[in-house]
Amino acid sequence: RRSLSSPLQHHVITVIKPVFGSCSVLFDNVSSLSGVSSATPTEEMNGAGNLMDFLDEPFPDVGTYEDFHTIDWLREKSRDTDRHRKITSKSKESIWELIKSLLDAWSGWVVMLLIGLLSGTLAGVIDLAVDWMTDLKEGVCLSAFWYSHEQCCWTSNETTFDDRDKCPQWQKWAELMTGHAEGAGAYVLNYFLYILWALLFSFLAVSLVRVFAPYACGSGIPEIKTILSGFIIRGYLGKWTLLIKTVTLVLAVSSGLSLGKEGPLVHVACCCGNLFCSLFSKYSKNEGKRREVLSAAAAAGVSVAFGAPIGGVLFSLEEVSYYFPLKTLWRSFFAALVAAFTLRSINPFGNSRLVLFYVEYHTPWYMAELVPFILLGVFGGLWGTLFIRANIAWCRRRKTTQLGKYPVLEVIAITGITAVLAYPNPYTRRSTSELISELFNDCGALESSQLCDYINNPNMSRPVDDIPDRPAGPGVYNALWQLALALVFKIVITIFTFGMKIPSGLFIPSMAVGAIAGRIVGIAVEQMAYHHHDWIIFKNWCRPGADCVTPGLYAMVGAAACLGGVTRMTVSLVVIMFELTGGLEYIVPLMAAAVTSKWVADAFGKEGIYESHIQLNGYPYLDVRDEFTHRTLATDVMRPRRNDPPLAVLTQDTTTVEDVETLIKDTDYNGFPVVVSRESERLIGFVQRRDLTLAIKNARQKQDGVVSSSVVYFTEDAPQLPASNPQPLKLRRILNLSPFTVTDHTPMETVVDIFRKLGLRQCLVTRSGRLLGIITKKDVLRHMAQMMNQDPESIMFN
Repeated sequence: RRSLSSPLQHHVITVIKPVFGSCSVLFDNVSSLSGVSSATPTEEMNGAGNLMDFLDEPFPDVGTYEDFHTIDWLREKSRDTDRHRKITSKSKESIWELIKSLLDAWSGWVVMLLIGLLSGTLAGVIDLAVDWMTDLKEGVCLSAFWYSHEQCCWTSNETTFDDRDKCPQWQKWAELMTGHAEGAGAYVLNYFLYILWALLFSFLAVSLVRVFAPYACGSGIPEIKTILSGFIIRGYLGKWTLLIKTVTLVLAVSSGLSLGKEGPLVHVACCCGNLFCSLFSKYSKNEGKRREVLSAAAAAGVSVAFGAPIGGVLFSLEEVSYYFPLKTLWRSFFAALVAAFTLRSINPFGNSRLVLFYVEYHTPWYMAELVPFILLGVFGGLWGTLFIRANIAWCRRRKTTQLGKYPVLEVIAITGITAVLAYPNPYTRRSTSELISELFNDCGALESSQLCDYINNPNMSRPVDDIPDRPAGPGVYNALWQLALALVFKIVITIFTFGMKIPSGLFIPSMAVGAIAGRIVGIAVEQMAYHHHDWIIFKNWCRPGADCVTPGLYAMVGAAACLGGVTRMTVSLVVIMFELTGGLEYIVPLMAAAVTSKWVADAFGKEGIYESHIQLNGYPYLDVRDEFTHRTLATDVMRPRRNDPPLAVLTQDTTTVEDVETLIKDTDYNGFPVVVSRESERLIGFVQRRDLTLAIKNARQKQDGVVSSSVVYFTEDAPQLPASNPQPLKLRRILNLSPFTVTDHTPMETVVDIFRKLGLRQCLVTRSGRLLGIITKKDVLRHMAQMMNQDPESIMFN
C-alpha cells in the first residue's frame, strides 16, 4: 500500500491508463485506500486525531454534475464497476444479499419492460387522439362524438362500399349548422371552421409549451443526441416535459401543420426512460448507466412511432446513441419488442396491423427501374440539402432577430397560412399520414381514389390482383396537378414549420415530399411503358397487357430518399421503410435510393438536420463521424494561452479553506488540478469543483473546528500540528489521482480521438510530470470550429 504513494505513482497511472481506460477504478481505489491510516497517539496529542477522511463517510451528491455540464464517462464506468464488485462480494455473505444482487441484475430488464409498456400505451393514445381531432376540424360523429370519421362510418349500417366516406351519422359542420351539405355557402363555412379549429389547436399547443414546459418544443432528437453524448440538461426529460409534450403533440399534429409525431415520440419514450431510472439507484445515481437506458428508450420510441421494432434498435445505434455496448443492444431490442406489442394490443389504426402504411404489391421490380429509383435518390439528396440550409437560415434568423420574441404569434401565423392554403387541395387537407398511405397504395379493382381513375378495357379477363397497365383517365391527370401543387406547398411550408415552439417531427413531412415526387414519377413511367412499350428500354421487361410498373413502389422509394437526404440515415432507414410498409422484396430499390441520396447530400455538406440543429444551438457535441486532419498540437489548444492569467491550481498541503472558497467564487471552472507546490507545479491529481464545494460545506456542518484558516490536505498522511492550530480538512477522497494527461507535443488528432472514444470532460497537459495547462471538451470543440472557419464562440455551454 505504502509503495504506491511514491512520486512514480502518477506516471505509472498516466502511462497505463490509456491502455486500460475503463479500469481506472483500480487505480482510484488503490490510491484512495492508501489514504486510510489509523491515528497514532502522537497524532491525537497534536490535534490530528479527529481528522475527517471522506472515504469513511461519503457525503450526499458527491460525483454529481451541474446543469449544462458534461459527465465524465470514465469516472461513471469506474463507479459502476466499484458498485458491482461490492454487490458481488456481499452476495456470498447471506441469502438476502444474494437475492438483492439478483434483483439488481434484473432491474435493467424491469426498466425496459416498464419503458416499453408506457411508451407503447402513450403512442396508442396519441394515435387515437390525433385521428379524432384531425377529423374534428371537418365534422363530428352524431352517434358518438369521440369517433373519428372512419370509425363513425364503419359502425354505420347505411355505409356502402362505393361511398365508404359518407354516412348519415357523420356530418360536416356546415350541414350540422345550416342543414345544407353542398353549395358555396357550405364550402365557405366549412373552410372557415377548418381554419378556426387549426388556429385553436396550435394556440393551445404553443401556450402550454411556453407556460409549463419550454423543453417540450421541437423534435427533441438533437437534444437527445447531445444528452446521450454525456451532456446534462436538467428538466429536458422530466415529468412535466413528458406530460406537456404528449398533450401538445396531439394538438400540433391535429392542427394540420406540416410536421410529424415520430421524432417527438422518441423524446416522449426517453422521458419515460428517465422517469423509471429514478426508481432504481443503479441508474439514478450513475449518469453513464442512465444513458444506456435512454439509448434503449430511443429505440422503443421509433418502434412505436413507425411500428418498426428492428428499425428502432438500428436507429438508436446508427443515429442517436454515443455509447452503445452489446448489453444495451439486447435491452433495446427487448424494450422495442414490448413497446410494439403494447401498441399492437391497443390497435390504434384499426387494421390489426402494427405497420403504419401497409402495402401489398404483386409486381416484381425490374433492373431498368433502378434508373428512376436512383434519380429519386438524387432528388432526395438535393431536397435534403435545400431543406437543411433553408431551415437553419430561418432558425438562425429566429434566434437573432425580434421574431424569436414572439413564438405564439409565429405559430399562429404559420398555422393560418398552412390552413388557408391546404384546405382547397384534397391532398394537403387530409393528415399527412393518410396522404402517404394513399400514395403508397397500389391501384386494385376496389380502390376508389382519384389516383386510380384509369380507363378500363371491357374485354379484360384477368384475376383481380393482376391488373395490367392501363391508360390514365381524367382523374389521374387531375390528381397529378394537385400533387404537383401539394409538393411545392410541402417543400416550402415545412422549412418554416420545423423548429417552432411546438412539438414538431420531421420524418412524416420529409416522407410526404418524397412520396408525392415518387408517385408522380411512377405514374409517368407507367404511362410511358403503356404508350411506348416498343421502346428498347421497355421491350425486354414490359409486354403489352402486362402489369409492369407499380407507381406506389416509386412513392415508397421517393419517401426513403427524401428522409435519407434530410437525416443521412442509411441502414436503419431501409429497415424502417420495409418494416413500415411490409414491402420486404423491395430492399434493393430502397438501398439504392438511400445510398444515392446520402452521397448527393454529403457532397454539399456532411451534417444532417439533427447535427445542424446541435451546431446551431451550440451544444457541446463531439460527433464520432467528424474527421480531424489538421496538424496542430496540444500546446496550441491548451489553456492558459500566452496572454491569459496563470492556471488556477490547488496545492496538496498549503491551501486553506478560505483560499479554496475564494478560488471557487472568483472562477467558473469545472475543476482544479492539484500540484505538489506552486514552485514545482508537479501534478498530483484533479478535483471537481462541485465535489470540492459539497465537501467543504459538509465538513463545516459535521466536523468541529473547521474554519476559514483550516488547511486543506490532499495528501495521504496528516502532518503533526500543534494543538493550537485550527482543525485541518482532509479531502483526498474526492481527489482523482489518475487524471488523463497528454504531453504538450501530442497531436490534436490523437487528443480529439481520446475525447471522442473515452468521453472525457478534460485532459491535463504535462511535460516531464510538470503541469503546463488543461484542455476541456469545449476547447476541443472551439478549436475544431476554428479549423473549419466557423465561429469558435458558437459553443455556448460550458
